Amino acid sequence: MVIAHKTLLATEVLVVITMVMIMARPSVQHTVHVTNKLRDRILIVHCQSKDDYLKAHAVPVGESFRWSFELNAFGGTLFWCKLAVQDKRLVFTAFDHYGHSAVYWYVRDDGVYGKDKLINDVFFKAAWRRVWPRQLTS
Repeated sequence: MVIAHKTLLATEVLVVITMVMIMARPSVQHTVHVTNKLRDRILIVHCQSKDDYLKAHAVPVGESFRWSFELNAFGGTLFWCKLAVQDKRLVFTAFDHYGHSAVYWYVRDDGVYGKDKLINDVFFKAAWRRVWPRQLTS
């Protein structure tokens, strides 16, 4: 019984030390930018994570929508965005703590492109998907 009690106590101490280390680490702000590089159309940007709901924003040509956040204390921060312009839609992962994640997104007529703040290469992320209007029934 004494061994089980010591093991339980050691486990509790380890959990407390881990929590203190997580809470004591410096917080780092991350900012994601979504820039409208379309030729002549307003872009609707609607982003969210499991914990944060960012309402829809109308972004004029040449302007950006941006938001800042700290990583989830236990990891796994993930933001995704829905983009809309006229009859086209696009959904993409805007920030993934565990995966390759850009923080600069450029929305163009053929899709969305990303650029990491450490790497200068711009890469293609996703293409637009055309949404057809529903047919009217009589």
